[in-house]
Amino acid sequence: MAGLVFAGVLIGSFLRSGGDDSFLCSLASKKLIRATSDYPTTPAQLQAIVHYATSRITPQQNIDEITVTLDVLRGRSFSPANFLVFGLGFDSLMWSALNPRGKTVFLESYRKEPTCSPARAYLDGNYACPLALTGLPGEVYATEWDLIMIDAPRGYFAEAPGRMGAIFSAAVMARARKGSGVTHVFLHDVDRKVEKAFAEEFLCRKYLVKGVGRLWHFEIPPASNVTGGQDENSWFC
Repeated sequence: MAGLVFAGVLIGSFLRSGGDDSFLCSLASKKLIRATSDYPTTPAQLQAIVHYATSRITPQQNIDEITVTLDVLRGRSFSPANFLVFGLGFDSLMWSALNPRGKTVFLESYRKEPTCSPARAYLDGNYACPLALTGLPGEVYATEWDLIMIDAPRGYFAEAPGRMGAIFSAAVMARARKGSGVTHVFLHDVDRKVEKAFAEEFLCRKYLVKGVGRLWHFEIPPASNVTGGQDENSWFC
């Protein structure tokens, strides 16, 4: 878990040789916002268009799954979002372009322990809790994230690190929110047993608002807004 790599949003670093015509064509069937002076095009968006139009790279999520996150970002058109993405891959340039005026940061890569309990859980320096992602850059802990996308680390083979720590840490970040509103958490690959089990344990079925394909969308309120949410004997769900 400590092996996650912090990646700054440097658009040029995401360009790789190698979108997909079918992906671009499928966008045409979706309702898009008309370009006006209210939605000025940014360099990141232009670069993303050129990149996906001239390469064979296909985003890791399909258009229906991507639209779930896009709808949340679109609803915040005049309020820049803090967007934390677990996973640096073929989708990275797209996520950055879809949040042009916000901050997008990419990270690549238990019950018996009191510091894993909801009332005491924290991340930075919490070495006693094996699920807490420790040793990340200070900016990750200091920022209050509006959206968190979990699409890494890899978890499709036995030796892979899995997403348990990312799921747990996203739940802790969401519960610690001090600002208004909820934290939107998106988890990909919920068709896998581990991802699904940990989502139900820490992100909670009661906060699941939408499921499309292999993507689940949760809206998690701060613990301070939940009855008993800060009780020493309470659990995440």
